[in-house]
Amino acid sequence: MRKLISAFFLAAGLLFTANIANAQQKLAHLNSAQIIEAMPEVKTARTTLENIQKAKQAEIEKMISEYQTKLKAAQDKEKTMSEANKEAVTKELQVMGTELQDLEKRINDARTKAQQELEAKNAELFNPIQVKADNAIKAVAKEKGFAYVFDTANQALIYWDGGEDITALVRTKLGITAAAVAPKK
Repeated sequence: MRKLISAFFLAAGLLFTANIANAQQKLAHLNSAQIIEAMPEVKTARTTLENIQKAKQAEIEKMISEYQTKLKAAQDKEKTMSEANKEAVTKELQVMGTELQDLEKRINDARTKAQQELEAKNAELFNPIQVKADNAIKAVAKEKGFAYVFDTANQALIYWDGGEDITALVRTKLGITAAAVAPKK
């Protein structure tokens, strides 16, 4: 019986000590969107994506222009149809219609492919930026002894009262000198 009571008090003491230790853990919050937006790599990545998007859009617009030209030619050809040339014009219009359908399919395929390429390039450019920011956040949290760091950018935390905002510290760790904008509550 005495061993049972001792074990109970030992377990209660350990539980109480663990609760006190947990209550003293430091909490912090930051806005990762502000940090990432201030990184110089973001501007370069966006410029690269915009240039790729403009090039793809120009290619598609060229194809659309070609489609419109062929469509107008087919419409003009249809206007020249008479009883005398009906058979010949009908065959030409069928060939033109097939060409137009083929061109329309190529335009849709080009749009789909362009979208996929842009998404892949976006991931290729922005994933390393996210990793760099995450590493800086982890480094600052370890340096300052924070047990938990909440990100207010993704609205996972709706309200906070207290804690230390380490957005500026992470920006400094990344070498970003611009003043941090206060996060919105």
